[in-house]
Amino acid sequence: MGKLHFCKDWRMAFWNKLLRGRNTPITDRDGLQRFLETRANFVAQASLYGYLRTRAGMRFPELFSDDVFVRSINIAKWQLWLACLADIAVYAGGLVASRTGARPETVGELMRGAVEGILAATGMPADAGEQFEAGAQRVRARIALCDWSSVPDDETAFSESPAALVRHAPIVDELKQLDEPIVRNSVRFRWQEVRRDLRRDLDAVAVLGSIGS
Repeated sequence: MGKLHFCKDWRMAFWNKLLRGRNTPITDRDGLQRFLETRANFVAQASLYGYLRTRAGMRFPELFSDDVFVRSINIAKWQLWLACLADIAVYAGGLVASRTGARPETVGELMRGAVEGILAATGMPADAGEQFEAGAQRVRARIALCDWSSVPDDETAFSESPAALVRHAPIVDELKQLDEPIVRNSVRFRWQEVRRDLRRDLDAVAVLGSIGS
């Protein structure tokens, strides 16, 4: 995701970039990794910046002139990204399992490899804060312990990202308590189209076959 820079058209620019990768069949692990990473990026950024924009109103651009606040935003962005990555990876693995009937161990190998590839490529972002590695380890642990055969094709897998936005958004606790139901629902809503895209584009048999090639 890189260093955060404010742009009044950030949401449209990011969405246009994402659209260029839509309607592309996902037929191997590399394609699955790209899908997981881009959708985690989009939901994390759109959810966090959207919440901040709603709370700040016309003062939203001013937030980015405060270096301390920008550091807080960046830390929140990366923690939310990790939660989003875990959620979409669990959902994707559940789809692979249900569509192929593969053994959970085989699905686990696929998903661990995909998530590890994303985390390795991301490395340790300079602006992510000292808790980033601990968050990455939680993602790995969730994937390692997942019962792939029990993941339903609904919003159940998306349990961590709504809570992560409430937990990490740099907004005073009193306001977050008031906002929590709406904030959680806003994150769940953003995942709806992601789920539709994955259902449409995922060739689960081909993806699973790619790990042995």
